[in-house]
Amino acid sequence: MDRVDYQPLLVQDLVSWNKNGELDLSPWYQRRAVWTIPQKAYLINTLFEQKPVPTVYFRHTVDLDQDRSLREVVDGQQRIRAILEYGKGDFKARHPAHKRKVSHDQLTADQKRRFRETQLSGGWLLGASDGDVIEVFGRLNSVSKTLNSAERRNAQFSGEFKQFCLRQAADRVTLWRTLGVFSANDIARMQEIEFIADLTLNFLNGLSDYRGIELDQLYKDNEEEFPSADDVARRLESCFRQIATLSPNVIADTIFSRQPLFFSLIMVLDAAKGNVGAKSLEKALYAINERFNADTPVAERPKADAQFYEACRASTQRIKSRRVRDQYLKRFIL
Repeated sequence: MDRVDYQPLLVQDLVSWNKNGELDLSPWYQRRAVWTIPQKAYLINTLFEQKPVPTVYFRHTVDLDQDRSLREVVDGQQRIRAILEYGKGDFKARHPAHKRKVSHDQLTADQKRRFRETQLSGGWLLGASDGDVIEVFGRLNSVSKTLNSAERRNAQFSGEFKQFCLRQAADRVTLWRTLGVFSANDIARMQEIEFIADLTLNFLNGLSDYRGIELDQLYKDNEEEFPSADDVARRLESCFRQIATLSPNVIADTIFSRQPLFFSLIMVLDAAKGNVGAKSLEKALYAINERFNADTPVAERPKADAQFYEACRASTQRIKSRRVRDQYLKRFIL
């Protein structure tokens, strides 16, 4: 293979190539179409939002008998199929200008034009043999690291609940960094997204264990629609708005910058329904932090303080520890 040449292309190019029989979506080494409707809709929403998508790779050949070019899709078949199917009206997707998901026919003329003019990145394999193509295909579809639970869900699901968690987490990146709750590496590994998902599960079902299998089910049950999205978004916004009224040091310089404690704090604020003043909340959090970091040996502390201390240090995601922290925080805050 000579090289890979990268050139931009438009959604309209894909539509035209397919219409003219110049696009080969099913070379012999490609897998069959396997994307679900939520996965396809998520890609279209990504294009609507002008967010980046991975490069699509082609091998360009010439069909002398038909006197035409052929563009063999080496990598990106699922993405291209989703784009073409949306244009044909096969499914609906979220558009930032519409409250509900819309089909291609429901877009305005200007929105259709913008969609067709959306630019993609194309990689062209020049002078590539079949062997070269198979090697490139294998490299592009290999996994270089073990995925954690949050990354695995992000890869597995693409529907309404995933998009909800992504939006809620992305809207608060500045807050995560200011308060020190999530490090840059945590955010890179999607830990803040899993945090939002876990909060949502507890908002909906009440205080419970962290259980990956239940989070998986929550994603699965809300792939097509997430009926509780508005209610959960309102509750999250209320809690984070209260936190935003505090001095950042109240969180960043105390035990509440630890994710399990921050989780418990949000759950208590949700239970308070906005009825806690900023000054009294700051006073309570500093008092709790002082008791936790007291020089007194844990065995000699009041029973409630000792239980809280242990609930912050071991099995922090288990329901027993979450209940102890919840009850303790409520004594000071509510």
